[in-house]
Amino acid sequence: MDYRTARSFLIAQGTASEQNTDAFLVRLKQGKTPVPGQVTNILLALKMVFEALQTASALDRELVYSLYVLSFESRHYYEAGRQAGVTWPPLLDEDLKRIARAVKSIFAGVWRVE
Repeated sequence: MDYRTARSFLIAQGTASEQNTDAFLVRLKQGKTPVPGQVTNILLALKMVFEALQTASALDRELVYSLYVLSFESRHYYEAGRQAGVTWPPLLDEDLKRIARAVKSIFAGVWRVE
């Protein structure tokens, strides 16, 4: 995966549009589990974006907004679903923490996901 592909993928996953019914945030908002491999691809894309932008002095607004929404709203939808009785996959909580740490790492310029 190259930077352009990773960026586009993250923007698509982090933009909760009802037209993209398989987008990560749309699925969580609807109380549906992620598509198999979706979280892995998100984490891979986050790592690629981190590596490409590690020394960048500025980030583009569209990407930053998508990253923020991806990390913040995914947690919000997870908690709302949990309170509504949705049975999430056992590792999703930890995956959301990894996503949030990866996004924070992109903003900080230092990878701290482990």
